[in-house]
Amino acid sequence: MGFDVGVVPFNPDGWGPPDTPAAPLLPPRLSGGSHPANIPFAPFSRSEKLGRIADWTRNASANAPHPSNSRDAVFDFALDDASALAADDDSSFRLVDARPPPRPKFGPRWRFNQRPQLPQRRDEEVEARRREAEKERARRDRMYHLHRSNNAGGQAGSSRGSGPAFKSSVDIQPEWTMLDQIPFSTFTKLSFSVPDPPEDLLVCGSLEFYDRLYDRVNPKNEKRLERFKARSAVRVTTTDDPVIRRLAAADKATVFATDAILSALMCAPRSVHSWDIVIQRVGNKLFLDKRDRSQIDMLPVNETAQEPLPDSKDDINSPQSLSEEATEINQKFAQQVLVRDGNKVTFDEPNPFVNSTEGSAAGVDEQGSIAYRYRRWRLDGDTYLVARCEVHAVSDVKGQQSFMTLNALNEFDPKYTGVDWRQKLETQRGAVLATELKNNANKLARWTAQALLSGADIMKLGYVSRVHPRDRHNHVILSVIGYKPRDFAAQINLNTANMWGIVKSIVDLCMKLGEGKYVLVKDPAKPQVRIYEVAPDAFENDYMEEPLPEEEQVQVRLVDKDGESGLVADAEAADGVAGGDEAGNNAVTI
Repeated sequence: MGFDVGVVPFNPDGWGPPDTPAAPLLPPRLSGGSHPANIPFAPFSRSEKLGRIADWTRNASANAPHPSNSRDAVFDFALDDASALAADDDSSFRLVDARPPPRPKFGPRWRFNQRPQLPQRRDEEVEARRREAEKERARRDRMYHLHRSNNAGGQAGSSRGSGPAFKSSVDIQPEWTMLDQIPFSTFTKLSFSVPDPPEDLLVCGSLEFYDRLYDRVNPKNEKRLERFKARSAVRVTTTDDPVIRRLAAADKATVFATDAILSALMCAPRSVHSWDIVIQRVGNKLFLDKRDRSQIDMLPVNETAQEPLPDSKDDINSPQSLSEEATEINQKFAQQVLVRDGNKVTFDEPNPFVNSTEGSAAGVDEQGSIAYRYRRWRLDGDTYLVARCEVHAVSDVKGQQSFMTLNALNEFDPKYTGVDWRQKLETQRGAVLATELKNNANKLARWTAQALLSGADIMKLGYVSRVHPRDRHNHVILSVIGYKPRDFAAQINLNTANMWGIVKSIVDLCMKLGEGKYVLVKDPAKPQVRIYEVAPDAFENDYMEEPLPEEEQVQVRLVDKDGESGLVADAEAADGVAGGDEAGNNAVTI
């Protein structure tokens, strides 16, 4: 069979075919039509897409109804149903089935075959968490608006009834005169630069070495928190410090305070609970004191958290119970992580609060590892500030001694924070610290400020948790992490210039007052502090001696003429009554 190409016209005048071809390109059909012969004609519209012109791979004998006409079958797609549908439907250009072949559900790799379902499960978990977060946010908004409505009129602590978090730290007496009130928004704008003291005026006490084995403690290798009955902390206020009295008599400074009092003042904008500082102006001297059993001595728990704690005093998770527990944990932790082998670093003078002859002080049976650095800062031309700063341990690194401060964070119930330390400390330590910064911003800022004031090189933070969420007496150490105070201050956004600006403003305000006694009180419901003028003998009756051991306690019972029992009015009278008991009985009736 031959193939007739036909006559190719020649265009002598230019490119392309001539305007009037001399002869048709292909011979016409026998019927006289204008299209080429022996080629099937299929009408189509311009909106349709043309697919194939000819399919030479078709099985013509199977599809053609007349096998003799197999030559035309390569052009006739009407015989192919699939091709006809493909020509009419655009979906023919898509993949029909892209799924992988089925795999057996059982076998060594069956668990890994379930991975394609993980994104769907993760989306469901994210959606569930989002719904829970919205519910929690709505509940917090209701609690916030309820608290605002109940506190209308400026009455402190009325929203939660007798909730300790909204009570004033000191009872405001009607005879007190309010001199000024300062909102925290004013504190945040202050800034004052104070250079570090070149040297210490005096260093007292002794320090033990830090045990580096506690740096390896983790939730899988936890350490039991021990109890130290013989070692207790001595919290002596400024005016009761014999060293500060001696420095004041020598006119070494104008303002005197302790690191605990200064840190409470420096971090005041982060505080929520109420606290107070007693200010005494004596001549040209200014003493920043604290009351006995003051809130400054106690460590708050979840002070800045959104989740409220139970208000019941009998609950182990109430603010008062947790504060006592956290304070006790902090004291135990600071003594446990030391190498107790008798090797100590001594300084200029011994501990001023321990009787060197008897080896004990009020409430202290054994001298713990603590050193007091009396440091002096220059506030302006003639105004100097002296503060007693605490250091808890010393570390020897390459023959160089470094001072340390030791503090402990405590976990009481993961339900309140949503972060379980035993599961997250190793893998998500940053998330744990971020949660603590959210719930205990003021406490961590005060610890950092105290480390900066004391000139410590390292501050150690311990993570201590309950053995069981309902057991407040037994605890374990899960981890100990060290930070440089300045780096940690930058991490928690604690500005040292702002800290000293707050101190400078309060000192300047108090130096303009006359001689007398004043009290600076943090408002329990509003972000502000108030200054009251109080009587010279205020807070002197709040003092209570430490209880004696049980074998030395004497129960004194006074009976009046009517036979009713009364209380001993004065400690000296009680001692006199006890001394008159010749028989050694523990109860004396007068």
